[in-house]
Amino acid sequence: MMKCYDCMEEGKDAEATCVCIACGKGLCTDHTKELELPVSVGQPPHVERLPNGLPRILCHYCFGQTIEDGFD
Repeated sequence: MMKCYDCMEEGKDAEATCVCIACGKGLCTDHTKELELPVSVGQPPHVERLPNGLPRILCHYCFGQTIEDGFD
């Protein structure tokens, strides 16, 4: 089984439950951040934003390096 990379750096032992989409580290649920990317459909000028975005899982480091407003 894959272990959580951040837990190993802290001297802990935890199973990874997901992978960061930016760097590929295996992560447990305590070390994840979720970023919801908006989804739009249609052709200009008739573009509509869907009510639900796409959830993306990031580690704390990659989340801190991401400009969330840049996806809006």
